Amino acid sequence: MPLEKIKHIISDIKKGVIKPIYFLMGEEAYYIDALSKYIETHVLSEEEKGFNQTIFYGRDVKIEDLVSTAKRFPMMAERQVVIVKEAQDLSRTLDSLEGYAENPQPSTVLVFCYKYKKLDKRKKIYKAIAKNGVIFESKKIFDNQLPDWIRKILASKGYTISPKASQMLVEFLGNDLAKINNELDKLQLIVQPGEQISAEIIENNIGISKDYNNFELLNALAHRNVKKAFGIIQYFAHDPKHHPTVVTVATLFGFFSKVMKYHALSNKAQAPKALGVHPFFIKDYEVAARNYPMRRISTIIASIREIDIKSKGVGANLSQEDLLKELLVSVIGF
Repeated sequence: MPLEKIKHIISDIKKGVIKPIYFLMGEEAYYIDALSKYIETHVLSEEEKGFNQTIFYGRDVKIEDLVSTAKRFPMMAERQVVIVKEAQDLSRTLDSLEGYAENPQPSTVLVFCYKYKKLDKRKKIYKAIAKNGVIFESKKIFDNQLPDWIRKILASKGYTISPKASQMLVEFLGNDLAKINNELDKLQLIVQPGEQISAEIIENNIGISKDYNNFELLNALAHRNVKKAFGIIQYFAHDPKHHPTVVTVATLFGFFSKVMKYHALSNKAQAPKALGVHPFFIKDYEVAARNYPMRRISTIIASIREIDIKSKGVGANLSQEDLLKELLVSVIGF
């Protein structure tokens, strides 16, 4: 995972093993920003930064000017740092960096923040950078990996979080790692190290309801608790901004798809790994599998697909409340 690779790169920098080129690329901007910020903050002392740290933006600089700067010698310091933010704007002319990449200035640390794109591994420029520097690919992590990512981030800082609390964060904030990390930073201001971040703490300090969310809706549907499920969709209908139907539909589709997988498992002990979920949540899949036979699950999934189409305005023009009620009826049945 990117987190482990970042730790390795930072560990090398701390040991003084610093490469002349760091090419940070990929879909997930969070890791690129985190690593470039670390280099910007830690490679030079505050006294050295004035003369030896330069920040460019891809849209404003040409490769030849960048190379000219990178070839300069540092002033009263062992190194200079040159950071190119939004380097993806240089994608058309990046091949002309090949000559420098083949023979980089050893006293320069040249950092590229190449977001949402990646270099073609077959190109000479890629091979030159890989030979003399570091290429880090920042990949998007899957939604089912986000709770574990939150747990690891907090554990590295001496905090713990309950499974339900981490799931609430993922549901409310999506897979925007920068946004999630920002909320975690806020929580660390009010929670003591060693104290577990609970669903109640999330509700009281971030504004996410611990009772009215997609996790609780899944729990209600798994147990065929009509009253609870109806209360939740009523709550969603009155707050469509924070509870868009498209997200609820996608969440239910994912859940019942996994219930179908659970049905098919010969060894239920392997369920957490096979379904890609925290063991804490397996009980909901067990209950759902008892309450919904496989044939019924197939019908539910087909109905969810139909409602997904309707939620996007195809073939129907229903309100969010009506769509959610139809979703409830299609799952539980009456």
